[in-house]
Amino acid sequence: MAKRMKEKTEARKAAKDPRPTAKVKYVRIAPSKVRVVIDTVRGKSVNEAIAMLEATPKAASEVVAKLIRSATANAEHNQDLARADLYVAEIFADGGPILKRMQPVSKGRGYRINKRTSHITVILDTMKEVR
Repeated sequence: MAKRMKEKTEARKAAKDPRPTAKVKYVRIAPSKVRVVIDTVRGKSVNEAIAMLEATPKAASEVVAKLIRSATANAEHNQDLARADLYVAEIFADGGPILKRMQPVSKGRGYRINKRTSHITVILDTMKEVR
């Protein structure tokens, strides 16, 4: 079971994407609603993306802005990158677990209500070395 464990670990570290990232999981907003917000900031600089999100009247914009700030802080503190050089290279929202609830209706029946959750990931990159 532990055969070649160190080699596999080294290979995983070598294949890891060096760009700064941040993730937030189990956000209680449906992924389709989050995607509307993240499509507006994809490819923009970090400062421009945060300014756009602060002016967007959607519930997901607050969460996405906080996530971009977190990824920016990761880039500044862990990799010594300048905030002015960063842009949103990739951002995506995947579906998380669905909370299943019942809404009682007439004649003893119940309709199911799906309360969807999201996992949001942002990957930043520097403008000078566009991949």
